[in-house]
Amino acid sequence: MLRTWPFQEADLLVSLFTREQGRIKGVARHAMRSRRRFGGALEPMTHVRATYAERPKQELVRLDAFEIQWSPLRDSIDYTRTAGIELLAEVLEEALPEQAADDAVFRLALATLEQMQVGRVWLPVTYFCLWMIRLMGWMPELGHCVVCGLDLRGGTVWYSGTSDGVTCGDDRRSGSLGLSAYAVATAWHIFRTPLGKVIGDLTTEAWPAERAADLRRFAVATLERHLERRLRSAAALAR
Repeated sequence: MLRTWPFQEADLLVSLFTREQGRIKGVARHAMRSRRRFGGALEPMTHVRATYAERPKQELVRLDAFEIQWSPLRDSIDYTRTAGIELLAEVLEEALPEQAADDAVFRLALATLEQMQVGRVWLPVTYFCLWMIRLMGWMPELGHCVVCGLDLRGGTVWYSGTSDGVTCGDDRRSGSLGLSAYAVATAWHIFRTPLGKVIGDLTTEAWPAERAADLRRFAVATLERHLERRLRSAAALAR
């Protein structure tokens, strides 16, 4: 479940990311009038088994029922976890084209949600954003300067929110931000480790908001540049 909007009188327009058909939209009839019919299934990033009917010559499906498989509300919730969950939903809603199945992104979302708990948000968020820019084909090559070709491994790299690639210090663009050698090494560790294993490995260590904050900022900036919009949930999480 990604997002809902009021639709007509008592209906809701619902955006779902499905494993088989990708992102689809449908109408939940009378959902605003009777909350009991759909219950907590309409909360963002709730994993549901949806029953719906496609209608001839219409883009919106008719949503009939939801069976909750997993809900983020079953565990403790606080501001930071709520903002992290909203970030996942917003990125999926904005980045994925409609009706384009993507099993890798679906598994990424589930794996991240399972690990995002109160007091353990910053690594899952960083992990999710990095994998999203890689799976969408937006991840720049971090090992060499895009201008002069200098080998940047083991040092700070510089990136801009308005340009492709990373640069060395001499070729950095106006307004560039630095990405530390530690952050780059962390990114490569995340990418080299199997998808289902990396979060479990890294969450055995303390991961406060300050740890690899530059890596998370880089991932969010890359997403925002390609989406051509600011992510409101990322700003809320930063607060």
